[in-house]
Amino acid sequence: MVDTPNSAGTLPAEPTFVEDLLLLLFDPTTGTIAGEGTLFYVLGGAVLAELGARGLVAAPEDSTPGGEILHAVDGAVRPVDPLIADAFDRVARTPTAAQVLLAAVGPGLRQPVLDRLVDRGYIRVEKRRFLGLIPTTTLVPADVTRRSELLVSVRAVLVDGAPPTPRIGALAALLSASGSLPTFHPDIPWSSPVIARAKQLEQGDWGAQAAEIAVTRTMTVIINNAVIAAVVAPKP
Repeated sequence: MVDTPNSAGTLPAEPTFVEDLLLLLFDPTTGTIAGEGTLFYVLGGAVLAELGARGLVAAPEDSTPGGEILHAVDGAVRPVDPLIADAFDRVARTPTAAQVLLAAVGPGLRQPVLDRLVDRGYIRVEKRRFLGLIPTTTLVPADVTRRSELLVSVRAVLVDGAPPTPRIGALAALLSASGSLPTFHPDIPWSSPVIARAKQLEQGDWGAQAAEIAVTRTMTVIINNAVIAAVVAPKP
């Protein structure tokens, strides 16, 4: 894997789950990010889901719903990427409840993830003046190719019933958890079948093979906790 230089030193070639999630939530027509009121819960969920997908953290089989404890998997190697390394460090130090991790990891993610999308050339920050006087910054699309590809993949899972990869399954479930799926209409029709499929993904119905069951269980625990957090979060 080749890394590309950026302001932080190196830029991993493959975007993380959390980068793809924020990129999907970015509306290129308005320059806004959907779901700001619950954003840190779902961004935190994306980071933890990636750790789960990589087999670095796990939830015990006998976890109690709503009180699941995540722990580092024996022999897990600390990820290099700082976007996900902090969350791994927290779990590696002490097994911790998923809800606690979401609250600890999520709030600091928005800006560094947005910076990463700018570094990758997906989004551009423009400086403007409101009424010709007040300096403002505006997010504008730069390269929409990856966002379009992700949207096609998520649509295929939610609308056409395609089997999801761990990445696309997690993204679709977290978009649902964020409450932002209606904003994707008509690209992803806001319909009863789509709502039902999104809820199935939140509950871990990904058609996992036996070898993937432990990983899917962990990701489901994380996503369910993100859903709970987003539902009960104070709305702006």
